[in-house]
Amino acid sequence: MNKIMALDIGTKRIGVALSDFLHITANAHSCVLREPENEAISKIIEIAKENKVETIVIGVPVNMDGSYGFQSEDCKTFAGKLKDFDIVFEDERLTSEQAEENLRKRKIDFRKNKELVDIESACIILEQYLRK
Repeated sequence: MNKIMALDIGTKRIGVALSDFLHITANAHSCVLREPENEAISKIIEIAKENKVETIVIGVPVNMDGSYGFQSEDCKTFAGKLKDFDIVFEDERLTSEQAEENLRKRKIDFRKNKELVDIESACIILEQYLRK
């Protein structure tokens, strides 16, 4: 069995989370800088191969009215560069707010380290996918 990876793709950083082999839990992994993009893609592919990932869940920001905006298209374009993997898109509406709340509850100060929010958001995206 293989792990599943989730990505929270932002304009500056990409949060990465991985499932366990049984697809039960979502675990924080890392944060990858978005630029230069070719390096970000190489790093994500490297993480995926090291962890025996076949499926990558990409968080796509959906507007509250259900429409897709510029950032959604950016996420889909980025996902198109991960050609060797099965790509699944997951609605990531409000995950950043939920991630911040989760970190606050654990008394983790994320204000000076936004990477923590990106990683936590990737975990939330993966958890949503795994619950389906």
